[in-house]
Amino acid sequence: AELFALSEVATALGTTAPVALRINPGVDAKTHAKISTGGSENKFGIPLHRAAAAYALAASLPGVRPVGVTAHIGSQLTDLAPLEATFALLGTLIRSLRAGGLAVARADLGGGLGIPYRPGDAAPPTPADYGALVARATKGWDVRLLCEPGRLIVGNAGILVSRVVTVKPGSHAGVRSFVVVDAAMNDLLRPSLYGAWHHIRAVAPSGDTMVATVVGPVCETGDTFAEDRTIDTVATGDLVAFMSAGAYGATMASTYNSRPLVPEVLVDGAAWAVVRPREELAAQLARERFAPWLV
Repeated sequence: AELFALSEVATALGTTAPVALRINPGVDAKTHAKISTGGSENKFGIPLHRAAAAYALAASLPGVRPVGVTAHIGSQLTDLAPLEATFALLGTLIRSLRAGGLAVARADLGGGLGIPYRPGDAAPPTPADYGALVARATKGWDVRLLCEPGRLIVGNAGILVSRVVTVKPGSHAGVRSFVVVDAAMNDLLRPSLYGAWHHIRAVAPSGDTMVATVVGPVCETGDTFAEDRTIDTVATGDLVAFMSAGAYGATMASTYNSRPLVPEVLVDGAAWAVVRPREELAAQLARERFAPWLV
């Protein structure tokens, strides 16, 4: 359906659109199910066994010129083996397409390299490891290579800073204690959405620790950052840092519970600048409109 729509638009504009078709290689990325995108059960891409027919269709349509292949099998990958398997399948496809007369000039290898989230996590593959794999696996492809290392670049560069609103101790043994902070699931959704783990630190640690469940002020139990975790001891007013929040943090944020989006601050050594101001509640409300019959 997308090819026909693209053909129609390109033809109407009097141009030819160069396209790369996304291939689903049917490879298990060995990552969280919600961020796995290259398995046969996932919604993304064209199944490998239908790729030749899809490229033939693209080549036959006006306004469309197939020039490349692309695949992205998932995110937060800590094992290069699934990528190696994917690249091998893409290489076979490229050779087959060329044998059929298609000029393949580009290959987008996707992204997905993971980062360490927990202290003590085994080091994931490095960019150098990935580069060596790409050089080896794509030898002889004779294409322009593209990759998309998003999380790898920004994940550990971002920190969400929040203030402790209150500490609610358990009423008796066996009842959990809560640390309530002013950040919430609308600011950092990953823990609520797929149980993602973010290291939580006191900005000025005392050296003592406590066991607590860290939650936000939003009106549902899902607004939880960590359950029964050993963290730095904190008190009302203390600042805490949610580490590794640079990837899928601000981009997944919302105004749930009419909470304004938090500001973003870029830091470079001693220099800093606000690169996204805090959203004002008035600006949020200004987008609302009364239906005519309610005025």
